[in-house]
Amino acid sequence: MFSRKRDAAKHVRAADAPPSAALASSLAAGGEAPAPESGPWDAKHAPEGVQRLDLGSLQIPAIEGVEVRVQANPEGGVEQVVLVDGESALQLGVFAAPKTEGIWDEVRAEIVAAMTSDGVAPQEVTGKYGTELRARVTTPEGPADVRFVGVDGPRWMIRALYQGAAAADPGREGVLGEVLSGLVVVRDNEPRPVREPLPMRLPKEMAQQGQADAPA
Repeated sequence: MFSRKRDAAKHVRAADAPPSAALASSLAAGGEAPAPESGPWDAKHAPEGVQRLDLGSLQIPAIEGVEVRVQANPEGGVEQVVLVDGESALQLGVFAAPKTEGIWDEVRAEIVAAMTSDGVAPQEVTGKYGTELRARVTTPEGPADVRFVGVDGPRWMIRALYQGAAAADPGREGVLGEVLSGLVVVRDNEPRPVREPLPMRLPKEMAQQGQADAPA
């Protein structure tokens, strides 16, 4: 189910939807609104009784068939999280954001600018969480489809990058889509610059396994 991967996964360089359910709920009633109907969840609204991999600022639901590959530095800080299911992959990032407004629109515009400068023509389409980006890029292995999804929450934003079959056809995201909607963000009370990655760390058991597997 869960695995630790030292080698970096394939990565595509990044550069108007209504607010996400998580952000909308925080804006209503002075930030004390009832829980949204669906995730990704802020920690205060996360459903109970769900087994999750706890990476600190991000908790990933355990769903059968999904492999979690985590790239960490020697200190145990998580630098990259990639979920794999068959021919599809989902790379996750979670970032600091203002409490009262989302930042996905700005981030998405930067992704568009960066991809356009590389000769790629991304398309904006409407998806489950609002405006997404889809594009076909060139990799060392040949052409590949990618799809960026952003979810704004209270003081956080999730950036999700689908690759493979789930990028070419959202109808094939399957259990990876279930994982995305089941994510839980644990935003600490530390003031952080907007867009700063929220800190993630390996669970103790994974860190110990990595130390045991390290060459002497």
